[in-house]
Amino acid sequence: MNRGGGFEAGRTATSRWQRTMFAVVWLGLAATLPAADKLSNADCLDCHLDPTTTRTVGTNVVALLFPTNLFDKSVHSSLDCVDCHEGIKDLVHESKLPPPNCVGCHETESKQYATSIHGLSHALGASGAANCWDCHGSHDMSPVKQADSPVFKMNLPRTCAKCHSNAGLATEYQIKNPDAAAQYAESIHGRALMKMGLIVAPSCNDCHGVHDIKRRVDRDSPINHVNVANTCGKCHVGIEEVYNKSVHGQLLAKGDKRGPVCTDCHTAHEVETPQNGHFKMASDVRCGKCHEDRLEHYRDTYHGKAMALGKTTVAADVAACYDCHGHHDVLPPSNPASRLSKSNILATCQQCHPTATAGFTGYKPHANPMDGKNYPVLHVVFLGMTGLLIGVFTFFGLHTIIWLFRAVWLYLHDTKTFREAKVKTEKDDEFFTRFVPFERFLHFLVVTSFLLLVVTGMPLKFYYTDWAKVLFSLIGGPTTARALHHFAALVTSLYFGLHIASLVGKSWKGRKALRDPADGKWHFKRFFIVLFGPDSMLPTWKDWTDFVAHNKWFFGKGPKPQFDRWTYWEKFDYFAVFWGVAIIGSSGLILWFPAFFTRFMPGWVINVAHIIHSDEALLAAGFIFSIHFFNTHFRIEKFPMDTVIFSGRVSKTEMLHDRKRWYDRLVASGKLDQHRVKDEWLQWKNIARSFGYFFFGLGVLLLILIIYAMVSRLAH
Repeated sequence: MNRGGGFEAGRTATSRWQRTMFAVVWLGLAATLPAADKLSNADCLDCHLDPTTTRTVGTNVVALLFPTNLFDKSVHSSLDCVDCHEGIKDLVHESKLPPPNCVGCHETESKQYATSIHGLSHALGASGAANCWDCHGSHDMSPVKQADSPVFKMNLPRTCAKCHSNAGLATEYQIKNPDAAAQYAESIHGRALMKMGLIVAPSCNDCHGVHDIKRRVDRDSPINHVNVANTCGKCHVGIEEVYNKSVHGQLLAKGDKRGPVCTDCHTAHEVETPQNGHFKMASDVRCGKCHEDRLEHYRDTYHGKAMALGKTTVAADVAACYDCHGHHDVLPPSNPASRLSKSNILATCQQCHPTATAGFTGYKPHANPMDGKNYPVLHVVFLGMTGLLIGVFTFFGLHTIIWLFRAVWLYLHDTKTFREAKVKTEKDDEFFTRFVPFERFLHFLVVTSFLLLVVTGMPLKFYYTDWAKVLFSLIGGPTTARALHHFAALVTSLYFGLHIASLVGKSWKGRKALRDPADGKWHFKRFFIVLFGPDSMLPTWKDWTDFVAHNKWFFGKGPKPQFDRWTYWEKFDYFAVFWGVAIIGSSGLILWFPAFFTRFMPGWVINVAHIIHSDEALLAAGFIFSIHFFNTHFRIEKFPMDTVIFSGRVSKTEMLHDRKRWYDRLVASGKLDQHRVKDEWLQWKNIARSFGYFFFGLGVLLLILIIYAMVSRLAH
């Protein structure tokens, strides 16, 4: 028993020792073998090279084939699948893999990414934000400096655009500028990098950062307002130095948020060369974002109006803000280095006006005529011209309205007689000369030049309207409009000079009228008789009595007066042309040749000339297209057009109806037959009327546009 018992005990002890030794050997062998829970690439490829390995994404079945050729060339070719896809323990795993873990190898970059807008978005649950592989690629990842890498400098804009130009993502994540990629591609930076291959040109990461991309509101973001100049200065070193010394740079240095930075003027992604016409076109608006009051009164000058009416890509050949104030080197005029300092302002003006003198610098480019304190002379001129406009249109507007009501009342009370009388004036057998061919030719010059002046001038006054921009576009832009305006001004000078010459000639031929027929001697009093006679355009006391009688007739308080050769309203029209040519012409010459006139006049005369020229032109256009058109064309007995200025003739019926005093005077003097004409008008009246209707229609259209522009301005 004992022996047996001892044997059993010994066998048990031996068995335990064997098991212990087996465990030790097994552990030792296991330590020398690969870990059972780490799968090799060969294990993964057993499935991922099999076309039958698929995954369903939505309604699509996708083959999960691994791109071995691309992976062998990638920067991660030495890694195993599970080095990135951590957590996979079994060959058969869930279809949705855990995302790659880049932190283990790229700890610094991962920390930067975690604080970026992309990383923070993921932390907040925005799964659409970019991950590492969205930018760098996945299994085919190439070195950053390799040309086929999606984050290679020349490829980066397209890589960023995959998300930032995605309409769905832009809406979902409220991306403020989904057009940034397209804008960058057309910018000077984008064209230099992507089209010209200049690797020194900035790409997205040069401005926004790489892994640490931050929102613009973050203070440590390179695109934060206070950091923009420094960011751009990495490439534009010299410009940054100049900017830092400018009034804008000094504001920024003091922490003043009003200090503009590069992107305020050049924009962030649409950066274009300053030589581009569009940049100049947009510059005044960009400056006006901060200097709104300055922009408003810059728009009151020819420079501002021409700029506003210029083509989108072709700036007018006029001064923009930076031409006078500088660009990166903007300094207050009190600074001796400023372009507008007393020592430099003349040279600045001479950039565009090479013959300018010191007097020219007295021009006020931002003057406000409403500011009587700082600009007293301009204020007085402005009030005077405004009063003239209101006074003329009020007086003659009431006169016209009352006349219109009287004519309508007569027409409605005896329509038949009214129509018969109108037909008779046109179908009469006897006609008499009222305007000779020379006078009709002058009127043709007046009409054509005046319309051309209005067409090329009024859009400048109402530059803010769409019709002004369309009209200037049809004309060919401010440069063409200016040339046409000057041409029309020369035609105006021509007809004015011809008319003065004709008056001198008539006076010389009629000098015998100054002699008394009784004794044949010269008498000074006869000078006044001729000067204020019935054939003269000078106003007389009789014109005043005609005006009073005419107004009584308007209200049915007296008979309709009979007129002589010229009516009181025709004399006003005549002298309005004299006044207009003198005032508009002289002020226009100052605006045309400012450098010459400021040789002996102060510079602010240019400002005065601008106010007078603009308002007097508005008065002329408004009066001609409304009051004058009514007097000659809109009246019921003349409508649709009085053709006398084209035909030069008037019927006997019309003379007896409107100008009986003239008819009686011609009969009494025996000169009636000298004015009698044949009916050659019928041969070319249709051609003349066609021109007349064109001029008349264009004038009415311009009147409507002017009224619309003035009403829209008042409404705002």
